[in-house]
Amino acid sequence: MTPRVAPLGGYAVYVELCREVSLECNRRVHALYYALSSRAGDLGVTEVVPAYSSLTIFYDPRRVRWREIARAVEELVRDAEVFTPPPPRSFMIPVVYGGEYGPDLERAASMRGLSVDEFVRIHTSRVYTCYMLGFTPGFLYLGDVDPRIAVPRLETPRERVPRGSVGIAGRQTGLYGIESPGGWRIIGRTPVVTFDPRRDPPIPIRPGDRVRFYEIGEDEYRELEGVWIEEVQ
Repeated sequence: MTPRVAPLGGYAVYVELCREVSLECNRRVHALYYALSSRAGDLGVTEVVPAYSSLTIFYDPRRVRWREIARAVEELVRDAEVFTPPPPRSFMIPVVYGGEYGPDLERAASMRGLSVDEFVRIHTSRVYTCYMLGFTPGFLYLGDVDPRIAVPRLETPRERVPRGSVGIAGRQTGLYGIESPGGWRIIGRTPVVTFDPRRDPPIPIRPGDRVRFYEIGEDEYRELEGVWIEEVQ
């Protein structure tokens, strides 16, 4: 589809590239995100925030008007080379599944007619793409999960979900960067730190990167607790 570009309040521009949630669509979003980010200074852009199928561009109104941003977006979209984002980086995330770390695992497995071990095996067998970051600082939206383990969100969200919790909501799996309320079904928790506001950048995983989970026990959880996540070289 032709990108839809529209002004938002607060000196921002909204760009919708497609209307479905898919890896192909999301890759187009990432490509435009990196293209805009690399030209941010020249364009008067202060921040670019990618989502599943769209992105929001914040700009300095003293330097540029929204229609100029819109024209720049249209030019970038027409340039086929724009849609080659940087190579994805890879991250391995250790997880303790079930028990107090994953209070929804047994129920999620039962909903899909699977044993807990089979559910975990399926979850750890796939490499996930980081679609975007949000809704709280450091939250990772990762997809897509195998349809066999896709389960709906909780009917009533929890008031507190611990930092590092790994959850599933539909075809997405996610990781909580901080303690916060949340409605995803929590199946496990990682001991490593994936978000730290004191670091630059505060989260090393960026849109388009690849993530794979692997199972660990409680002893290893305690050994790794508080360790900063590193890219797999």
